[in-house]
Amino acid sequence: MSNGSARHPVTPDGRYFVVRGRLWRTTNPDLDADARTRLVKELMDARRAVKSAKAATDADALADARAAVHSAKVALGERGAVWWDDGAPDFNRHLARNTPYRDWFEALPTDGGESDIEP
Repeated sequence: MSNGSARHPVTPDGRYFVVRGRLWRTTNPDLDADARTRLVKELMDARRAVKSAKAATDADALADARAAVHSAKVALGERGAVWWDDGAPDFNRHLARNTPYRDWFEALPTDGGESDIEP
């Protein structure tokens, strides 16, 4: 989850940030601060549960934790139905060079969005 950072360029419309040339949907900017804080906490808790389940090699706990990550990301607007309402398609997880953002992406500095950090 992220609305981008200094390390990750954000598309001009604010819908995506770029990591290693791939678009990742940003959090819905219309969420109020309290909801966003609560959902980010849920996401971080779920990610910690994924780590714990992997360490314990507990397949059931891992499936539950991954489902919790997915639910939090949907609630944040990073997955599932798009949070914008202008009918524009979703390019989440697409390579920027294969989308209408290509020209914008290619105009970024050479290291733009090429970080090794996963979203």
